[in-house]
Amino acid sequence: MALVSSVLAPLGGMGAFVKPGNRVVVKPNIGWDRKPELAATTHPDVVKALVQLALGAGAARVLVFDRPCNEERRCYASSGIQAAVQSLNDDRAMCVFMDERKFVPVDMPNAKSLKQFTFYQDALEADCYINAPVAKHHGQAGLTLSLKNTMGVVGGSRGNIHMSLSQRIADLNTVIKSHLVVIDATRILLRNGPTGGSPKDVKVLDTLIASTDPVAADAYATTLFGMKPEDLASTKAAYDLGLGEMDLSKVQVIKNAAA
Repeated sequence: MALVSSVLAPLGGMGAFVKPGNRVVVKPNIGWDRKPELAATTHPDVVKALVQLALGAGAARVLVFDRPCNEERRCYASSGIQAAVQSLNDDRAMCVFMDERKFVPVDMPNAKSLKQFTFYQDALEADCYINAPVAKHHGQAGLTLSLKNTMGVVGGSRGNIHMSLSQRIADLNTVIKSHLVVIDATRILLRNGPTGGSPKDVKVLDTLIASTDPVAADAYATTLFGMKPEDLASTKAAYDLGLGEMDLSKVQVIKNAAA
């Protein structure tokens, strides 16, 4: 909780994003049947703290969900995220399985490669959408960060997105607007992503990155892997669409540590 509160403080705290009565979505990465220490999923303590802070700011409802690649029940359990949300013992907070009936088609006039795709209705209708990915290596995309985390709220065949992956990741973010991005870099997956599986591939950093700009957040997170922002094609594609700033010399970076 202290680390999450600390990283949100320069942005005005959770109260700057969540207002009393709001419907909030916290969207972590729960894509794989992996335990938290393997860094393939967002750390459950980070998710729990975000939910708890949203409730404290007066949220009427906080939903946590993802569309996993592995079997959803195993992913929700192994990641520790389902149990973390339930441990709050608050009826306003729920870690829910996604309902296929809630995916709706959305036209994408500002996209370059996709003209329409299906998106999860609860993500579209949230008063506050909190994008909370884990920072990790990805075999095809290079890295998976906040922009790619949006793939967890789209329906249909995600294989179609992989045909022009970087541009289509950016395209999805013309529809889903992250009010707050919190990238979990408490431990990062350096190799063999996105699934991971070996503790040897994990580096513990005890770091979080918070921003209102997903492009800037991804740009900074890229440097944790010894890369430059322009090395990640999805960041460049999103920047070209006007979705945020990737030039870190133009971004105010405030480094803080939890008390």
